[in-house]
Amino acid sequence: MTTRIDADVVMADHGLESKHRTLWAMGDYTTVATEVVSPLGPVLVQASGIGVGDRVLDVAAGAGNAAIPAALTGANVVASDLVPELLERGAALAQARGVNLQWREANAEALPFGVDEFDAVLSCVGVMFVPHHQCAADELVRVCRPGGTIGLISWTPEGFIGQMFAMMKPYVATPRFIVRHLPADSPRHAELPQRLAQGRKALTVMESHLTGRSYFIGDRYSVADIALYAYTHVAEEGGLSLESFPQVRAWLARVATQPLHVRIHDQPTQRL
Repeated sequence: MTTRIDADVVMADHGLESKHRTLWAMGDYTTVATEVVSPLGPVLVQASGIGVGDRVLDVAAGAGNAAIPAALTGANVVASDLVPELLERGAALAQARGVNLQWREANAEALPFGVDEFDAVLSCVGVMFVPHHQCAADELVRVCRPGGTIGLISWTPEGFIGQMFAMMKPYVATPRFIVRHLPADSPRHAELPQRLAQGRKALTVMESHLTGRSYFIGDRYSVADIALYAYTHVAEEGGLSLESFPQVRAWLARVATQPLHVRIHDQPTQRL
């Protein structure tokens, strides 16, 4: 049994949808797709048994990491994504490879497709980013025919990205919260030595990863930088010195030059 999110709630989130669309359009997600996600597309297509004549929907398709490999099998593919810029890049990649498929702007939480319209519904490191997971899951089920296939690849807590976030949040973000927002006599100040030690380990991993790289993934700014920048650029406010991490400091400086950059303590009155 599934529980649907009330339609009024989804309608109230149009502002959030707009922010997500703008955020994903800001960076170079195609670089992430090419260097990290792209090899996963064919794996997902093969695991899902996609073949000639299948009706396939790729949800949160980005630049077509799963959609293009699916189309190469002879399937009839629709690639859908919230961000027009990503669809344009995907269409260019497909054209370069001589692949024909449809590209459709769509919100994964309110897909503009009929009930049971597809034999298979896929998403390769895509639908995992939607705000309301249950709503998106209901939509995947709705548009997939009975007996069809729903195939997803998502980051896991055990993977590299998951481990990076697991290290950053409790050991880089939390010390700042304790220092800036709790009274001096709070018992949580006793946590700081252990959290700061683990935070330095997290920064050491980042320092090593960024050696020889301008950005976190490849040579261009991407959503990976946006995500990891948030905790890292205010690390010193929690007592984590960046003096011993020159690669991290250089990376932070590069990210800070990007359009629409806003520090955590700035007031984004005219932003997203």
